[in-house]
Amino acid sequence: MSEAVSRKSRRNFLLAVTAGGAATAAAVVAQKVPTAAAPDKSKRSGAGYAESAHIRNYYRTTKV
Repeated sequence: MSEAVSRKSRRNFLLAVTAGGAATAAAVVAQKVPTAAAPDKSKRSGAGYAESAHIRNYYRTTKV
């Protein structure tokens, strides 16, 4: 019976070590990844939607 307890104890130890290593690796990676900055809405990168000649042509050809 002590051999069965010994094997179970060894398995639990190895499982705990593996889980601890994975958790440590995840914590290290999480610290190194920078957080995304919120986009600045005061400065717009473009003027938005602009209808051009090729867009008008597309609309014209899609009419049923």
